[in-house]
Amino acid sequence: MIEQFKLYLQRKVAITDEQFDLISSKLKVKNFDKNEMILMKGEVSPHGYFVLDGLLRSYSIDAKGKTHIIQFAPEQWWMSDRNGMFNEASEFFIDAIEPTQAIVMPKAFIDEAAKHVPCMYDFNNNMLHNSIRFMQKRINMLLSAPAEERYLNFIQLYPNLTLRVPQWMIASYLGITPESLSRVRKDLAHKHFKV
Repeated sequence: MIEQFKLYLQRKVAITDEQFDLISSKLKVKNFDKNEMILMKGEVSPHGYFVLDGLLRSYSIDAKGKTHIIQFAPEQWWMSDRNGMFNEASEFFIDAIEPTQAIVMPKAFIDEAAKHVPCMYDFNNNMLHNSIRFMQKRINMLLSAPAEERYLNFIQLYPNLTLRVPQWMIASYLGITPESLSRVRKDLAHKHFKV
């Protein structure tokens, strides 16, 4: 499975097999059961995750017990708690929605890797910028976009998740109720099949 991660990296950066062999010794493949908790709020996470197979989510739970999903991470997505990079306690939970196989990497992996493969710095910077862009767009969508637009954006971002996750989780991610999501889906189906 480490080979799968190597192929992913080779599509993103100019890394040779030999360079990958130098940096991969710190990587571990770990299997998580469905519903397994990976990170609890308040813990300091020393790891990042690259999903090989399966599905992770990060979320918070408010004072009323309501779940707010921040991110899904299907295959070939990354997930980490950025507070852990600064040795601070997490504000989020991370768990496995499906049985998941992931590469587990220490927080210093990219810095260490860049010593052997300098282009890893640019790769990391691009990932961080994309993450910031993603979060800015997500915040803007939650603040100003109607539910239908949010749902269509979700489908574009996560095209294979609508049948893999329960509707309440999609609604939580969108910041709407499951009932509102049902109405949105019904309206979209009606518009799409209208003759």
